Amino acid sequence: MLNNYIYCIGLMSGTSLDGIDLAYIQFDSNSYNNFQIIKADTFSYSEEWKNKLQKAISYKKEDLKSLDIEYGILLGKLLNEFIEINEISTLDFIASHGHTILHQPENGITLQIGNGQQIANITNKKVVCDFRVQDVKLGGQGAPLVPIGDKLLFSDYEYCLNLGGFANVSFEKNTKRIAFDICPVNIVLNHYTRKLGQEYDYNGNLASSGNVNETLLNELNLLKFYKINPPKSLGLEWVQKEIFPLIDSLEEDIQTILRTFVEHIAIQIGSVIKNSKSVLATGGGVYNSFLMERIDFYAKTRVEKVNDELINYKEALIFGFLGVLKLDNQVNCLASVTGASKNHSSGEIFQPK
Repeated sequence: MLNNYIYCIGLMSGTSLDGIDLAYIQFDSNSYNNFQIIKADTFSYSEEWKNKLQKAISYKKEDLKSLDIEYGILLGKLLNEFIEINEISTLDFIASHGHTILHQPENGITLQIGNGQQIANITNKKVVCDFRVQDVKLGGQGAPLVPIGDKLLFSDYEYCLNLGGFANVSFEKNTKRIAFDICPVNIVLNHYTRKLGQEYDYNGNLASSGNVNETLLNELNLLKFYKINPPKSLGLEWVQKEIFPLIDSLEEDIQTILRTFVEHIAIQIGSVIKNSKSVLATGGGVYNSFLMERIDFYAKTRVEKVNDELINYKEALIFGFLGVLKLDNQVNCLASVTGASKNHSSGEIFQPK
């Protein structure tokens, strides 16, 4: 800490595999919402790493242990590169979300790889990671974790909406913070655009050229998850079990799939944020202009688009903030959000050896 300022790097890898986000942040210890993202960058995955992370859900326990270490080494090297490129000399700690491989909170399981000890050893810096495990042990969903940041850093907004691999939302209700995953977004859209040789659907151009398959749309909207009250969260396993087989059984044309799923996303999000006065929207999905038009249509409101830095790096920012709270032993995980038995300060701390 320097003159009441805390300097950290927040690190995030999302389920859509679009890369590893790193943000170098300054927090004012006297007023957390006085923060600055000083430097930020995204490191794309190699094809080899994309394949490993996509297949890791089926790995055996010993293979996952090896992958955890290997991925921790990758993150440590990327962090050193980021630190060197940006000439970062003042750094109190690193906070890493890691990459989610398994998330089955109903079975007491959640796994984010990216070995904290490896990262600490390679960077020679204190590391805070494994933010979800403790919450699941306390009976919670282990997700979403971002809402404590929404509450303390972005309280001016009625809703905070993130459009990444999944859409999640956070808001105040009866003096409590409520948050949950709404539906899949890029984890599904990118899966189908890759079949056309594209990493993502630029501006939603592919989807906008397709037609809505009404039968598929109705079946998607009838999925049981959407009738469950929060707290609730989604993982890749659910998408592989419920979404892909349903889509593939009812439609073959990729543009029609994309168009239909965009409509599905917009309907689900619109039902949550309908008639809101102010919505902060972040995450890669914000750049899908066709998707945003459809969300505005169903929400009967205009979702605000903020600066690119916040759109792209809000989650990395907030994982840095979770580290700040953990190191001060403050609550960074809300029972009203995850369904855990109590509010708590979550995460593991690793010192370099």
